[in-house]
Amino acid sequence: MAKYRHSLPQIKSGDFLSDGGLETTLVFHRGIDLPAFAAFPLLDNAAGREELTAYYETYLAIARDHRLGFILDTPTWRANADWGPQLGYDREALRALNIRSVEYVEKLRRLWERPSRPIVLNGVIGPRGDGYKDGNMEPQAAEDYHAFQAEAFAESEADMISAITMNNIGEAVGIVRASRRVGMPCIVSFTVETDGRLVNGKTLRAAIEETDAATGGYAAYYMVNCAHPTHFEQALSRGESWVKRISGIRANASAKSHQELDDSTELDIGDPLDLGARYRALRQNYPAMRVLGGCCGTDHRHLQAICDACLPAAAA
Repeated sequence: MAKYRHSLPQIKSGDFLSDGGLETTLVFHRGIDLPAFAAFPLLDNAAGREELTAYYETYLAIARDHRLGFILDTPTWRANADWGPQLGYDREALRALNIRSVEYVEKLRRLWERPSRPIVLNGVIGPRGDGYKDGNMEPQAAEDYHAFQAEAFAESEADMISAITMNNIGEAVGIVRASRRVGMPCIVSFTVETDGRLVNGKTLRAAIEETDAATGGYAAYYMVNCAHPTHFEQALSRGESWVKRISGIRANASAKSHQELDDSTELDIGDPLDLGARYRALRQNYPAMRVLGGCCGTDHRHLQAICDACLPAAAA
């Protein structure tokens, strides 16, 4: 039975940490080949699971040292019906993999969770297509498509679902509706371009307000991910009420555009200390942002710098 599905602790109070850039860490720092930029196949062999465990435990240790709760993601950003077959997974194998991914992170929770440091199991759903290019899915088509993964998470011990790196409103609406259909709490994390807008030109405000309007405000909260703070700081700075719906940030390490990152053959890790300072400024201006993590190019150094800047270290 899911532990926090009916009462997410990060909504009540306290600060929560998440991990960094899983795929970029594995590819650029660990030298692991990830066809289709997909980490989920690593669950199917012992060596892959060891790599994932080493990765996650680095962040779990940082959370422990700062006495923070943790949002523990499944490595399933690519585990949908379009990407799975490219990697040799038919529909049934993919369904089993999504459920098994939750079983894997639940074992980590048993090792690391303490009463004062809740760990929330987060079933990750990524975009049907490329997170950097407009998918332009209609809500009903998106709901039907993503229901497959949402249903698998509902059958597991996952506490919540996250729609990560969303770049169009229709797809976000569909995932929220699919989550509601299976009784799972859901959050939506949008990605923006260097101008603070979605790739199709929609504002972040429009993305959140239109998603809420189309779903009865079902999303537990929103986040911004896969963009540098310099890309979205100005979009948040007008003192408008919609910003209160944003409760988390998972920024990129680099201030480069998505196109520049796509074209790059080397990893740009940016400046971890500067990133930490930017998180601190965002937290000061928007206290509701209590879930802190990283995205492409970030690793444990960035998350440590973010914690050092935003949160005092606590004795074990």
